[in-house]
Amino acid sequence: MSGLLLALGAGAVSGLALGALGGGGSVLAVPALIYLLGFTPAAATTAALVVVAVTSGTALAAHAREGTVRWRAGLVFAAAGLVPAAVGGAVSRQLPSALLTGAFAALAAVAAVRMLRPSAAAAVRMLRPSAAVRDEAASPRASRIAGAGAGLGAVTGVLGVGGGFLAVPALVNVVGLRMRAAVGTSLLVITLNSVAALAARAGSAVVVDWSAVAPFAAAAVLGAWDGKRLAGRLSSDSLQRVFACALLAVAAFMLVDAVR
Repeated sequence: MSGLLLALGAGAVSGLALGALGGGGSVLAVPALIYLLGFTPAAATTAALVVVAVTSGTALAAHAREGTVRWRAGLVFAAAGLVPAAVGGAVSRQLPSALLTGAFAALAAVAAVRMLRPSAAAAVRMLRPSAAVRDEAASPRASRIAGAGAGLGAVTGVLGVGGGFLAVPALVNVVGLRMRAAVGTSLLVITLNSVAALAARAGSAVVVDWSAVAPFAAAAVLGAWDGKRLAGRLSSDSLQRVFACALLAVAAFMLVDAVR
């Protein structure tokens, strides 16, 4: 019973972060699976991909109904990341647990710093999206799109994170989408990359306790809906700062654990 309650609680918090901030839920999911539910790093990253795919896919349906998903741009961006995601998923099985934990801690720290110190360009786009962001019809360099998509796919495959905190800025700065469209389109990219990474891990020897993953994923989906409503009531900057500080603490703890 305690394991079930932990799974439900951790899943709800991860989903809440995803719904309120448009990303970041999976960065909480992996440490929660490791330290609260006793998963190995390899099993946690595999389970997190399931949580990410289910949660992002559900959120994608809602954004599609609202018309905030740019399908063509998202599919092109995701296509560049499918092979790196699959390769990353296969490589992840061969990495030592300490290396996986340390790499994840570094990524969490980077995500937290980005949230605490957004770039000036991103701030302008958030404040004046209509004037500062190119229209989707513009034609950014294909090499830049491919590079950004491939990098995100590799991160998803190796570390089991959706990478919404990386996908949204990339879709704004590289592809040229407005912020609202970038959030919706990032869910398409994340879902496809997660499925590709999961397919690469199919048949591996990693043992995953699916009885704990199922309630975790279900709670994350429900938490994402609550997070979306919460974002409409509270300042997004305040939510982001609180989440970033919590993420820095998690990153520090995991880094210490990795080097012990």
